[in-house]
Amino acid sequence: MSTAPRAARGEIDYILLGAVLALLAIGTLMVFSASSADALALFQNPYHFFERQMVWSILGLSLMAVTSRIHYARWPRWAFILYVVSVLGLLAVLVPHIGQDINGARRWVKVGPLVVQPSELAKLSMVIMFAWLFTRHQDSLGDFWHGLVPLVGMALVVLLLILLEPDLGTTVVVGGTFVVMLFAAGIKKRHFLALGLVSLPAMAWALFGKAYRRQRMLAFLDPWKHPLSSGFHTIQALLALGSGGLFGVGLGHAVQAFGYLPEDYTDFIFAILGEELGLVGALLVMVLFAIVAWRGFRAAMRAPDTFSALLALGLTSMITIQAAINIGVVTATLPVTGITLPFISYGGSSLVLSLAGVGILLNISRHAR
Repeated sequence: MSTAPRAARGEIDYILLGAVLALLAIGTLMVFSASSADALALFQNPYHFFERQMVWSILGLSLMAVTSRIHYARWPRWAFILYVVSVLGLLAVLVPHIGQDINGARRWVKVGPLVVQPSELAKLSMVIMFAWLFTRHQDSLGDFWHGLVPLVGMALVVLLLILLEPDLGTTVVVGGTFVVMLFAAGIKKRHFLALGLVSLPAMAWALFGKAYRRQRMLAFLDPWKHPLSSGFHTIQALLALGSGGLFGVGLGHAVQAFGYLPEDYTDFIFAILGEELGLVGALLVMVLFAIVAWRGFRAAMRAPDTFSALLALGLTSMITIQAAINIGVVTATLPVTGITLPFISYGGSSLVLSLAGVGILLNISRHAR
């Protein structure tokens, strides 16, 4: 009997697909609205960022179509290769003249005409890698030193390299996704508690080890105490959200998009969305992310085997954790950290690889029990 994976049997999850496409459409529209002023000033072309976002969207949708047709059972054979490529990419960004330094962070590598962000590939490869490892070593996860510690060590390599860029937001997303998958894989409660206690000093260093991070934590407690420095982003984001009211000021009419709010079409695009589309538009986006979470976790619960269940859980957690952090930062619920809003913010690597992950999730849902 052949051991090759069978073709997908069920129908595609149109609810999940529709929610993602709706987010992508809203994001493309908001990128144009939020970036046109900067694009005109910098490139004399108000469509500069919009055109690039369209290209990335087409590439991402094409890749999503491909990954949705690849049987999920094939991914373990590529898991280690993707992990190694991710680690090499994360090392490359730290090398002078290879990694691109933008605003004091080295998160990008130039590959020909493209500038890619290896940490985005690391997010996806970590989910695939550990879904496979947790399934393969499920019986040995109960052995703390010989089963659990080596797996945690592999995750720490990636987390440390991302933190060194520095990129605290992505570190939290990857670490949070790993913890969710680890818990779902059946780790013993006492081992889970031990890992949490051991990681406390590292988390404290990540949050307070640098002066600018300490300033951000203090600004989070009272941003109006530092209105022109560490509290500036938060105050301008809240002003944008407050100005939007119930239905917003209308597309292209956001005052904060004209040089007042930094990163207005990337990390803080949700604030511009709230100003232009109001509370109704902001709630619509949050509902769409809730639908993505619902259908993703549903696919995980109905997955045909352990590997696909952990893979679906990891992919869904990766998207929802990142969305929750971004919205939390913009609404002053969390301290400021640089991270994009999936499917909405401007950015190539994040958008393409997030859509690739959705494609894998769609394939798993087609094999649901």
